[in-house]
Amino acid sequence: MSGLLVFDGDCGFCTSSVRFIDRWIKPPVDALPWQRADLAALGLTEVQCDEAVQYRDHAGRWHSAGRAVAALLADSRAPWSWLGRLARIPGLTWLVDHGYEVVSANRSRLPGGTPACQL
Repeated sequence: MSGLLVFDGDCGFCTSSVRFIDRWIKPPVDALPWQRADLAALGLTEVQCDEAVQYRDHAGRWHSAGRAVAALLADSRAPWSWLGRLARIPGLTWLVDHGYEVVSANRSRLPGGTPACQL
């Protein structure tokens, strides 16, 4: 099973982030805006996808928000995989989750952000 990143396609910051990931990290995953996805078939809801990025890892497990980013990095090639594994260490997951919340709350102010990025 290949990885699948489900993101907010209406958010300029999220779309820019996916482009960065594709260009620089090059994970072996597909990226799909949730607005174009068959969420029911994926076992996801609009609420989940509207609240945070979702990632299905190569084992078929779903991860959300900061843990989704960590899992995506862990499924990538080195050195990104090392960073992803580090981000999944108990205790550091709090920092990853908090960092995701801060970025998500301010994504309209970040490079690539647009008014559509506001929650």
